[in-house]
Amino acid sequence: MKKTILFACALFISAFAFAQDLPTNPEPGKCYVRCTTPDVYVNETVQVMTRPAYKKLRTIPAEYETVTERVLVKEAGKRLRVIPEKWGTETVSYVKKQGASTLSVTPASFRSDNETLEIKPAYAQWELGAPAPDCASGNPNDCRYWCYKGYPAEYTTVSVTRLANDASFNRSPVAEQSGSYTKRVITEPARVVEEEVPAEYATITRTVMVKDAQVVEETVPAEYKSVTKEVLQSKGGLTTWKEVECALVEYQALPINWNLGSATLTAEAKRLIDTRLMPVLAQNPGVKLEIASHTDSRGSNTSNQDLSERRAQAVVAYLQTKGINSSLLVANGYGESRLKNRCADGVSCTEREHAVNRRTEFRLINN
Repeated sequence: MKKTILFACALFISAFAFAQDLPTNPEPGKCYVRCTTPDVYVNETVQVMTRPAYKKLRTIPAEYETVTERVLVKEAGKRLRVIPEKWGTETVSYVKKQGASTLSVTPASFRSDNETLEIKPAYAQWELGAPAPDCASGNPNDCRYWCYKGYPAEYTTVSVTRLANDASFNRSPVAEQSGSYTKRVITEPARVVEEEVPAEYATITRTVMVKDAQVVEETVPAEYKSVTKEVLQSKGGLTTWKEVECALVEYQALPINWNLGSATLTAEAKRLIDTRLMPVLAQNPGVKLEIASHTDSRGSNTSNQDLSERRAQAVVAYLQTKGINSSLLVANGYGESRLKNRCADGVSCTEREHAVNRRTEFRLINN
């Protein structure tokens, strides 16, 4: 019984699945693409703090100004000025030869005279007398006597010269002799005059501090970065059919003029994507878009393949920056594998013919 029920359920599910392979109630002349509803994400912008708030110390340098000042460079003083003496002349008399005297001498005069001179003074002396006649001593000297006998002075006469007049002199004056000479004399003596010397000043320029250096504390706010993240809004997985323009299921030209060998979008290329692709995606939400890029045959296959892939990726990356979900974008690079004309390797072609093969295209595809 259980096997019968399970088989019936399997048949039902298979029939239902087959019925979903094509749109129901299609209209003639219209095109449809099958969309497996993707997980729907919305871009949500969140603020991520990339740097916390902090204090910043800012130094404000000292402020200066230039001032002009009058300064004393030499103090006031006094100066002594010598005024020299003044000279004149005068006549000076002098004794050229002093006065003197002449002397006349009168010699001494003498006279002859006699002078009595004592040649022996008077004197007295003891003298032993004769022995007494009646001396009874046997020594005759015992009977003798002494007598003190005087004798007169003795004189002689001498002729002498007496000074009559002593020598004398007579003084006669001799007059002095005078002379004169001229000499320079100071009529006004030298003198010192004290003069005031004024102070000396100079003007200087100097830089004075008006305001000292200081530190200012500033609070630097936290820095945030807006980060766009995809947030699942609704779970997909359902298969639906969506009507689209029939032309959009075929490759449409996206005429980007790539610089030689470059996969960088120019400003003109971005403007082209904004005006050609963004409206298509806006009108067909949930539909997958293929970006296909091609090169011409010049260059190696490897380099051409790599260049075409990078160019397709460049377009897809730009669309993602515009908010298109990456699950709805497919980037395919075909290199030189899908040339639109005869210009393969070894074929001589014009630049215009090669330009036909260098192209970027887009189309809507089934999920």
